[in-house]
Amino acid sequence: MSRIGKQPIPVPAGVKIDIKDSQIAVTGTKGTLKRDIIQDIEVLIQDNEIIVNNRIESPKVNAFRGLYRSLINNMVIGVTDGFKKVLIIEGVGYKANVKGTTLTLNVGFSNPVDYTLPKGIQASVDGNTKIVMESIDKELLGLVASQVRQIRKPEPYKGKGIRYEGEHIVRKVGKAGAK
Repeated sequence: MSRIGKQPIPVPAGVKIDIKDSQIAVTGTKGTLKRDIIQDIEVLIQDNEIIVNNRIESPKVNAFRGLYRSLINNMVIGVTDGFKKVLIIEGVGYKANVKGTTLTLNVGFSNPVDYTLPKGIQASVDGNTKIVMESIDKELLGLVASQVRQIRKPEPYKGKGIRYEGEHIVRKVGKAGAK
């Protein structure tokens, strides 16, 4: 049995939940998120809590129960508090800036790299080397952060590149000098 799927999701005040057919919509102070639900999963609202149940018992459906419980919980958290990811740029002359929905990165290539932020993602740059991204959709935020990181992944010798805040880069020892 899924242990995560069994837990009810508390609904804070000010959050509205709409379940129609196979779609759930969560509306809060920061916006609205929608998600389709597979037919084998049943979502119920009881006493300001969301409960996710299986329609049929099988290991595969039970795994989906835990998945959808986590996804719906992230939707509730997103529309109330939002999510934030921080990327750090390391390297001499490496910097970033944001104009509107375009993130411009100077990370060691001959030309700056422009990345267009999708709708729903807000980004700001602190001190040219710290990119702060915010969104109500955790899935989209993680995808965008990983795509920005892929532009210049941190290399193992000097650690130059774009990394997540708190990420530890395993360093390699360089060549030993010839004797």
